[in-house]
Amino acid sequence: MAGASAHARVSATPSLLSIGQVLARLTPEHPELTPSKLRFLEEQGLISPARTESGYRKFCAADVERIQLILGMQRDHYLPLKVIRGYLEQLDAGHVPTLPGTAAPGPSMLSSARRFNRDELLRESEASPQLLADAVSASLVVPADVYSEETVSVLRALAELRKAGIEPRHLRGFRAAAERESSLIETAMTPIVRRNDASSRAKGAELALEIASQLEVVRSTLLRAALQRVTNP
Repeated sequence: MAGASAHARVSATPSLLSIGQVLARLTPEHPELTPSKLRFLEEQGLISPARTESGYRKFCAADVERIQLILGMQRDHYLPLKVIRGYLEQLDAGHVPTLPGTAAPGPSMLSSARRFNRDELLRESEASPQLLADAVSASLVVPADVYSEETVSVLRALAELRKAGIEPRHLRGFRAAAERESSLIETAMTPIVRRNDASSRAKGAELALEIASQLEVVRSTLLRAALQRVTNP
């Protein structure tokens, strides 16, 4: 993987992409991506596109793959940029780091996230149509024409939970809890996004991920403490 190299002056060539071309490639999968988001990632040192003599940013294939990796880690794992930066530095150094919060190496920059239609979703998750319907009814899965790998993981988890007697209807409170956390994050972001400029919106999005990451630490700690009381009365 090509790392975030120093800025280079280049002449425009067909192999390099403009910001508009990068957006055209990536926004179908990452609609949150904007020119200001790309500039913010550059300001944070996560990407370093080349520059033409006129100062226009130009992105090579490795840059696009790196951007896609960053966006995927934010979307699928809710990781703040400082964590993603450390992960990328390990990749740039030639290591195969473990994705933070998991026990397995992280996603390859050469692979893109899969999308599944309903039949593929059921087949990949080994879930029944009724389980999917129950998950939708409990607001744990949003019905759509195509689903992400994350939805596959949710259905797999629900299938295992059903074996233990835990049904999707028992988890209705999870959606309400997520909405409450979202409200907390929105309140914390208000002073930043109120400025209503592109840079502030990008910083607000990063703050939201940082807060979500910290909330996950608190939630996981409380759950482990509760389990200890159950398993060690």
